[in-house]
Amino acid sequence: MPASRRLKIGLSACFQHADPTRPLFTGKTLQYVEQSIAHWLMSAGAMVVMVPCPTGETARGDVTLDHYAEWLDGIVMHGGADVWPGSYGEEPLREEWVGDRVRDLYDLALVKAFAQAGKPIFGVCRGLQLINVAFGGALYQDLQTQHPGALQHRNATTYDQHFHGIHIVPGTHLAQLYPGKPRARVNSIHHQGIKRMAPDFVVEALSEPDGVPEAIRLQAAPGRGYIAATQWHPEFHQIGSETLDDTAILNDFLAACSASKMRPAAPGPGPLHLRAARLLRQALRRRH
Repeated sequence: MPASRRLKIGLSACFQHADPTRPLFTGKTLQYVEQSIAHWLMSAGAMVVMVPCPTGETARGDVTLDHYAEWLDGIVMHGGADVWPGSYGEEPLREEWVGDRVRDLYDLALVKAFAQAGKPIFGVCRGLQLINVAFGGALYQDLQTQHPGALQHRNATTYDQHFHGIHIVPGTHLAQLYPGKPRARVNSIHHQGIKRMAPDFVVEALSEPDGVPEAIRLQAAPGRGYIAATQWHPEFHQIGSETLDDTAILNDFLAACSASKMRPAAPGPGPLHLRAARLLRQALRRRH
């Protein structure tokens, strides 16, 4: 297939902030992607483009995230660092849960740009949490200490080989993608999770037995775009394993991107949560 006919999918950047002790790129800010998620999208024929943060101490030129949202067919929000509790109106309960405020500002702006352009958005792990916060939800800073009876959702030793069960909520879009499969097994690599759902979003899967939201989606309504996310990493699924096959999730997102490409941009799902919008304004003021 020629490049002109392939979907162009954006992938949000992960950050390594400037570190004067690092032997390579000493004192420089690095933006990067983890290759599994890029290869996951490429496995279905999509072309993947990392969307760099256009702000920062070395910023030049007039390229904005809105330009990327206009040019690309959809965006995937990467996993990674904790979400800064200030993004949902809380103070960090521990120093190690402070998250990455700079990345939050970038991610919030990226979600805003693609939502307003009516382009499909899919979130993975941190991406789910960030989307929930962007539209007015809140998080547990640490499930193990704040959610009574919580499973162990992250194991630093086993990492992507740590699993638990999920219940797929009947009647949801996710249930339609996996007919006759009310339960599944997924990887689990997070210690934060949804405490309060964003308005207009529905839970599509819950971890068992503690009930932590594991998949969410913007409720379908006329004029609304496609926004969905999973708490697990579908790109880490290995063919032949007992974990939930990622194919239906990937194809569903890319089908939405293809449909969006063929029609005029739909209006976004409405304004971001007021706190997120205020953070974005502050970020823009710092840029100038």
